[in-house]
Amino acid sequence: MKLNKKLSWYILGSLALAAALILIAIFSQSQSQYLKVIVHDIGQGDAIFIETPEKYQILIDGGPDNSILAKLGKDLPFYDRSLDLVILTHPHDDHVAGLIDVLKRYDVKQILYTGVSHTAPNYIEWLKIIRDKGIPFKIAQNGQIIKLSETAELHILYPFEDLTGKKVENLNNTSILCRLIYDSTSFLFTGDAEKEEEQDLIDHNIYLKSDVLKVGHHGSNTSSIENFLKAVSPEIGVISAGKDNRFGHPSDKALERLENNGIKIYRTDKNGDIEIVSDGREIKVKN
Repeated sequence: MKLNKKLSWYILGSLALAAALILIAIFSQSQSQYLKVIVHDIGQGDAIFIETPEKYQILIDGGPDNSILAKLGKDLPFYDRSLDLVILTHPHDDHVAGLIDVLKRYDVKQILYTGVSHTAPNYIEWLKIIRDKGIPFKIAQNGQIIKLSETAELHILYPFEDLTGKKVENLNNTSILCRLIYDSTSFLFTGDAEKEEEQDLIDHNIYLKSDVLKVGHHGSNTSSIENFLKAVSPEIGVISAGKDNRFGHPSDKALERLENNGIKIYRTDKNGDIEIVSDGREIKVKN
């Protein structure tokens, strides 16, 4: 009799726990009015997590190692092991290395990358995992629009041509550059684009105006030229750079150009993870 009583309490406790977990899942999946962008502090590299109010989840780049896994563990509820879209801006190790374990651990619905030729081992392994797992992929090119919801879209602005299999001397200037639009607010993501790519966008009269700029190439002096900053005219600039990195990023000259254009600067090496939210009308930095 005592055993049956203990068993009954155990069953009731298990049912209560299951009900609580279901309620947590329902609550977590419920829509909010906010779009969320987190520029993660993952050392010297890029890793940006985006989530729309409808829970469409995007990861742009993965950083130099698997530290992105711990970040995603905080970004996503414990039961969510999927990403709707993974974007590799270009195949340098500080952008692709972390994506290897992301593809191994998460159910990735789609990949967007340039297809540019590069023989570095991490990039080759990443491509092999995509092939072995049969993950759908698309080659990025100007003019593509990814509809995320009724009020959110991702516009691919660069490259201007299909780079599949092409050898390029400066891979930074093959970076996917995309503009995220949520209602009346916007974000510009630049990868490691340098001045040549920035000028190319201007020469093609590409509309760049955005509220938030992910500053190109970790704040290097080879990026963020004056006329590009004026074309974007952001309120906020976010720099992803490792603390005391050996490249000296961000450069004093780039910081000066950003400041002279009245751009509020946030840096992962000083501010840690930088979370920005938008309700479609206003943008706020949470940290």
